[in-house]
Amino acid sequence: MYLIDGTYELFRHFFALPSAADANGREVGAVRGVLASVLSMLERGATHVGVATDHVVESFRNDLYSGYKTGEGVPPELLSQFPMLEEALEAMGVMVWPMVYYEADDALASAAVKASRDARVSRVFICTPDKDLSQCVVGTRVVQLDRRRDILRDEDGVVAKFGVMPKSIPDPRTELATSRGSRTPLARDSTGRLFMMT
Repeated sequence: MYLIDGTYELFRHFFALPSAADANGREVGAVRGVLASVLSMLERGATHVGVATDHVVESFRNDLYSGYKTGEGVPPELLSQFPMLEEALEAMGVMVWPMVYYEADDALASAAVKASRDARVSRVFICTPDKDLSQCVVGTRVVQLDRRRDILRDEDGVVAKFGVMPKSIPDPRTELATSRGSRTPLARDSTGRLFMMT
């Protein structure tokens, strides 16, 4: 099973590819890039693919901490492509989780846990370079795939990269914040992961 961070992919393709407009003049370059990438995965044999997006950038975390990320500064031409991407992926038969209250990371983490408990799923690939999702890696069954750099990290790979077991990924950041005298708020999300709210 391949679980894709659609928000990361849309941002990556928006800033990496040239602008392109559809017949109505709407910006669609990033959507085309993501669709081509997912189609390539399907053509290479991926049969179970899910994509999570931050349908809106704000989440419940904004209620907990006023300084949490917002959609401010995100180009409207990028934001307008989220609904198009979600609709096109669904038309391709891809499972899409357009997140509103929670974030794409929450959906990916939850899906990874659920899929890892299903005996029919031989391996779960969390497709994102996002360090936060490294804490979901379990042995060689749930792994993290950075598709842009073609880097696959299992549990040993996470330890080699970050120096801690996946479940301890939040801890070094907590220690770093504390050692700098930071008063950065910490909270747990819906999956129990600890995160810094900056």
